[in-house]
Amino acid sequence: MSQFSTSNFKLGIICGGQLGRMLGLAAANWDITTYVLDATENCPSSKSCDVHVLGHHMDYDAVYNFGKKVDMLTFEIEHVNMEALRKLKSEGLKIFPDPELLAIIQDKGIQKQFYAEHKIPTSPFDLYDSKEGILEALNSGQISFPFVQKSRAAGYDGKGVAVIQSAEDLHKLMDTPSMVEDAVAIDKELSVIVARNERGETKCYPIVDMVFNHEANLVDYLLCPADVSQNIELQCQEIALKIAEQLDLVGLLAVELFLDKKGNVLVNECAPRTHNSGHHTIESNYTSQFEQQLRAIMNYPLGDTTIKTPAVMVNLIGEDHYKGPVYYEGFEEVLRISGAHPHIYGKRETKPFRKMGHITVLGSTVEEAVSKAKMIKKTIKVIST
Repeated sequence: MSQFSTSNFKLGIICGGQLGRMLGLAAANWDITTYVLDATENCPSSKSCDVHVLGHHMDYDAVYNFGKKVDMLTFEIEHVNMEALRKLKSEGLKIFPDPELLAIIQDKGIQKQFYAEHKIPTSPFDLYDSKEGILEALNSGQISFPFVQKSRAAGYDGKGVAVIQSAEDLHKLMDTPSMVEDAVAIDKELSVIVARNERGETKCYPIVDMVFNHEANLVDYLLCPADVSQNIELQCQEIALKIAEQLDLVGLLAVELFLDKKGNVLVNECAPRTHNSGHHTIESNYTSQFEQQLRAIMNYPLGDTTIKTPAVMVNLIGEDHYKGPVYYEGFEEVLRISGAHPHIYGKRETKPFRKMGHITVLGSTVEEAVSKAKMIKKTIKVIST
């Protein structure tokens, strides 16, 4: 008998943002008791979990003591106190994905070295300890414009990234240990999510086409299925499967890729968890990414990832110049649109470009869903009262 199928099983989720919230909602469908560790009293997961433990994910004592309360740990963020995780693992706690996998993903420099070591296609890169080192490399011709600087630690949702097109952009350079890579001539930005359980069973979701808000460096909306050839889709899925297997993944891995203007597929970066590029799966696929994470970490058979209907996902982000108690202007009008499925994350305050929710838009074709999504983007605004 599986311990996961009993009322005594307690699943711990580190961090209680929107990903933890939606994972908790999926777990509730199976009557799984969920504990969430998050330092914010009214975090999005606080309404979807059974027990909310106040504590920060980078604090050793908070993570360690939280782990002692549960039967298994999983995450909605990869930046977690590694010493605490390693101690808990040594004491026999099941942690998925494994702490050593997280250690690779946490550091964008080590992550890039992993791709190079395993012959996974990615853009050329170098590692630097400081802003001064980047400027010296630029002066010596070791690197040239345009290039992208990424902080090796703690970057997410566009934070810790500087796109340097010319000398006029050098003021954007961060003075931190960084990975610097060649700027790719991008045709499309794609994402594929792969799941893998302890048995080694794997399943890939159909790839999605991500359209970015370049001002915020966040996904504006995504389309599924992506408008790419079957050959490109297979390449993306094969790369994702190879990374998952080389990492010995148990859980979910979101692999973000570039399709360049020459038709080459290059890995941008990975996230070992549920991901913004998989939110549409709640409505549009037979198995949502959140249920799939549960299936993977509990070593259950993985679910069917087939698309039921084409979809577009629109991110709801805080409008510029608004900060304070949130108000969703146009929400009622959106509810009148057939195929629109809003998800509000429960964040009480908005600020410019903060992710506040998403809307999945279903249609008989991608084109129909895109048409509805464009109407929705004009209709709903995340502002402050």
